[in-house]
Amino acid sequence: MHEFLSNNRAELERRCREKVAQRPGRSATSEQLENGVPIFLDQLIRTLHVEQIPNPAASHAISGRAGGTSAWSEVGASASQHGKDLLDMGFSVDEVVHDYGDLCQAITDLAVERDAPFQVNEFRTLNRCLDNAIADAVNEFSYQKELQTADKVAREAKERVGIFAHELRNVLGTATLAFSAAKAGNLSLTGATGTILERSLGGLAKMIDESLLDIRVDGQQVNMLNAFPLALFVAELACAAQLAAQAKGCSLAVAAVDPTLALSGNRELLLSAVANLLQNAIKFTQPGTEVSLSAYSNADKIQIDVADHCGGLPPNAEATMFLPFAQHGCDRSGLGLGLTIAQQSVIACHGTLQVRDLPQVGCVFTVSLPRFIVPD
Repeated sequence: MHEFLSNNRAELERRCREKVAQRPGRSATSEQLENGVPIFLDQLIRTLHVEQIPNPAASHAISGRAGGTSAWSEVGASASQHGKDLLDMGFSVDEVVHDYGDLCQAITDLAVERDAPFQVNEFRTLNRCLDNAIADAVNEFSYQKELQTADKVAREAKERVGIFAHELRNVLGTATLAFSAAKAGNLSLTGATGTILERSLGGLAKMIDESLLDIRVDGQQVNMLNAFPLALFVAELACAAQLAAQAKGCSLAVAAVDPTLALSGNRELLLSAVANLLQNAIKFTQPGTEVSLSAYSNADKIQIDVADHCGGLPPNAEATMFLPFAQHGCDRSGLGLGLTIAQQSVIACHGTLQVRDLPQVGCVFTVSLPRFIVPD
């Protein structure tokens, strides 16, 4: 299939453009397709090619695993950007799904026309790549849509605060005048002036009560102001871990990080948490193998994966490995507190820490935290 796709690439792209142009009110543009069909087609071709070699699992770094397991991949990164691009250009979530469906239909139609038989496992790979691309694109589209809605709410909240301040000043001015008149004329507060003062104070109380919602909305923006760049965070972790990996005789692979992504929370706690995961991975990975660090967005979350080649976890280890003093490997040089500290630190920053076993290969620790954007 990868040879068929390579030889007919231009024709497949042309057919996809035609399908988009046939939709009411839509036309295919280079911007729309930039992170969509052309990049995905290249990733699909490379995935199919890699799966012909002795280590087909290497294709997962390009197009991800089957079953919807969340992990960084080239397909996920470009599909996420494609979802964001379509939202920015005013397209709907349906358009996101149709873009990848168009390519699937174009491949099928052309294969039938040219009598090009494909193997079942190749169709399985095609479906896996499409599923992962659609899921990541829709996730990003939905997240960005929610972010736009939140921005709109924030702008409207600021407008309401401005109106509130103006009205508050008017009512407060009336109350001040009433109090000054009563004081200067030595008037009783049971008369007309007292009634005006009472009414004004009641109006102030009501306005303050009604403003609490706006205050809460503004309070949600504090986390945005305290956000720090994910890329710099990962770079700092990688510098320290690189030395430890060299000392152990293994390699450290660090995936590229979207420069617009940010974390919010106690930076030192999060550094300590992920550093513990990296230290643990380097400690238990087999000599000559690779430890990988990747950080990426998944809908409204930021996920940080630390993967090793320890050979897999012992039976039922996932249930106890975050407990204090729990040690599951043959290396007992530590106290068994690293994973406990990491989990507590992540939870303190409103996140989660989970582990996934890759039998006979290794394991992947995933830190999941709320997603933010780099402050302007």
